[in-house]
Amino acid sequence: MKKLRNLVESYIPCNEQEEADKAMMIEYMDTFNDTLTRENKVCHFTASSWIVNKEKTKVLMIYHNIYDSWAWTGGHCDGDPDVLHVALKEAEEETGIKNINVLDNGLASLEILTVDGHVKRGKYVSSHLHLNCSFVLEADENEVLQIKEDENSGVKWVNIEDAISLTNETKMKPIYKKLNEKVLKLK
Repeated sequence: MKKLRNLVESYIPCNEQEEADKAMMIEYMDTFNDTLTRENKVCHFTASSWIVNKEKTKVLMIYHNIYDSWAWTGGHCDGDPDVLHVALKEAEEETGIKNINVLDNGLASLEILTVDGHVKRGKYVSSHLHLNCSFVLEADENEVLQIKEDENSGVKWVNIEDAISLTNETKMKPIYKKLNEKVLKLK
């Protein structure tokens, strides 16, 4: 947990949203015994990836079954404090890609995401918060893609400028826009 705390504390926010969310994440780590597992019903850490092709012109998106929308990859830490490891694992599980490069070992973005109550694997999950750490990754767009049927019903490369309009989730649009801007700086 100390490694994760150091990662969050050392992150330099790029806007007011990230400043506020960073402070809240640190406060939640101080307040709750366990923010690494779903046993914490209020908030827990997740990791996500904005996966781009080598030319940085396309982004790999999944059609998320619960959110009924095209989205980035990601998932729960489930006890693993290495959020980069979680982001890489989830990217591979949700898309089938095997060869993934980390474009920047540091965090690309921090955000606290609201999750509405939903049913998962036949059980109701109450509304809660995801303390999310995001990374920009790179993969070969010619690699074979694979759907993870229990989580998504589609995987595809889209033009990076179309990713924002492709999502149905209004709250995600500013996050995807921010990540696109960070990708452009990497070119």
